[in-house]
Amino acid sequence: MKRFHLIFGILIVVIFLLTGQYMDKYLNHLHGWPDGPRMLYRTRHIFILFTGLVHLVLGAYLVKRMLRWQRILQWVGTAFLVAASVLFVAAFFYDSIRGDLSAPLSYRGVFLAAYGVLAHILSGIGRKSSVV
Repeated sequence: MKRFHLIFGILIVVIFLLTGQYMDKYLNHLHGWPDGPRMLYRTRHIFILFTGLVHLVLGAYLVKRMLRWQRILQWVGTAFLVAASVLFVAAFFYDSIRGDLSAPLSYRGVFLAAYGVLAHILSGIGRKSSVV
């Protein structure tokens, strides 16, 4: 699971860099854009970086838990974080151009990221772990 988080985290950070280039080259730094859409693009861009960094931290520090319920929580947390990352990338392209501030994909992504981190935190209860 450590290796997965490292590789996936690097992939998400690369996507963050590519979405930055997209805003630079294709959208001209969002110059002259109304505040709403410009804010949506930039915040979705930062959300992508946020989840990439969370994956990288997990890849650096994650230890495999010994108890079954702890490992299940780790897997659930990882699944939520992966889903959040995918939603944020999709939200960059979908939520940012909607024209309103409802941002349905980003909304779900924020909650999935929070639940994923919480699941990983709760998996540490009991502190029984093995080296991965």
